[in-house]
Amino acid sequence: MKHLAALLLYALGGTAMAVDIRVLSAGAVEAGLVTLAEQYRRDTKNRVRIQFGTAPQLERRLNVGEPADVLIAPHGLMSDQLRRGKVESEGTLVIGRVGVGVAVRASSWDPDIADLERFKRSLLGADTIVYNQASTGLYLEKLFDLLGIAEQLKPKTIRYANGAQVLEHLIGGRGSEIGFGAITEIRAFEPKGVRFVGPLPAQVQNSTAYSAGVMIDAPSADVAREFVRYLGTPEAKAVFAAAGIE
Repeated sequence: MKHLAALLLYALGGTAMAVDIRVLSAGAVEAGLVTLAEQYRRDTKNRVRIQFGTAPQLERRLNVGEPADVLIAPHGLMSDQLRRGKVESEGTLVIGRVGVGVAVRASSWDPDIADLERFKRSLLGADTIVYNQASTGLYLEKLFDLLGIAEQLKPKTIRYANGAQVLEHLIGGRGSEIGFGAITEIRAFEPKGVRFVGPLPAQVQNSTAYSAGVMIDAPSADVAREFVRYLGTPEAKAVFAAAGIE
């Protein structure tokens, strides 16, 4: 990273003054992004202030004009902001894709999700199904309907605003519960008492692409552009991959 830091400092004119970069980011990339933000601070002295949220939460913040330098969002929201002229069209960076995973309480049962039929049987046999009201949850609603089990699951389904609340429910839950969320979020919660069972069966897996872009009205636009480029380096991609962002 030393050569990268030197290049960044040169590109920024060798300024000695630390700059704060404000980032609005989807929570699914939190594990990798937090690590890289700290690495970036050590390399450049510039601080990255991150506000995480679901896509609907990020959209509301953007709609009320919350100031930010960088947006990291799923494809749909990023495309909308580009269309509305809120994000610079040049330099938008694809960070990677995150799939949907299955989780249970660490001390709980071991549902069989090896293939689609076993996955369906495990869902029908669970006491409770837990997922969010954001993009993952919207996909699961359609999936369960297509699988013909939506009505059977509805009485035992619990929904939360975001993935963190889903996983917190599992930690404090009881019985045979199955939760869903971004694979990155599930892995981040494993030390707290969640177990990652595995990704959705390949036939029905849904991966969300996340990208980073600089806001048109970014107060620190030059530094923000350098940070986005930083996220595209081979070193950064390796950090994201280790966190489950492919």
